[in-house]
Amino acid sequence: MAEKSSYYYKQSAVIPFRSDGDELQILMITSRKKKRWIIPKGIIEPHLSAADSAAKEALEEGGIKGNTLPQAIGNYTYEKWGGTCRAEVFVMEVTQLLEQWDEDFRDREWLAIPQAIERIAEKKLKEICATLPGFLQKQGIL
Repeated sequence: MAEKSSYYYKQSAVIPFRSDGDELQILMITSRKKKRWIIPKGIIEPHLSAADSAAKEALEEGGIKGNTLPQAIGNYTYEKWGGTCRAEVFVMEVTQLLEQWDEDFRDREWLAIPQAIERIAEKKLKEICATLPGFLQKQGIL
C-alpha cells in the first residue's frame, strides 16, 4: 500500500472515563471489523485542535459526549498505511452516552482500568491508561 500524506499520520485519541462509585472505568469500543477493543482515535482535523479532534472521534466512533481536558495525558505510535502514526492521547469525562451515533455498528463496554488495559494491544497505550488515576488527581478531577 502506498504511503499516505503526512496529514494522516498525525492523530489524536481519547480515553473516555467515568467514576462508578469508587471505581474508575474506561469506555472501550470495538474496531470497525470488531477484531479488537480500542479507544476512539483518528486523524487530527485541520480546523480543530488535537483535543477537539479527539472529542469529535469520541462522538463519531463511540457515541459519547463529555468534557475533554485540553492537556494530553501522553502519546504513542503505531504502524498503519505503510508508515508510523503518532497519536496524541487526551481524556474525556463522559457526560452523555448516545443510543444512536454515526458508527453505532461498534460495540462499547465500560471496564475497570485493569480490564481495559488487558484488551489494549499497544504497549505504550497500556502504560498511558495505567497513569489515568494519577493524571486525573493532578488535574483536580479525582
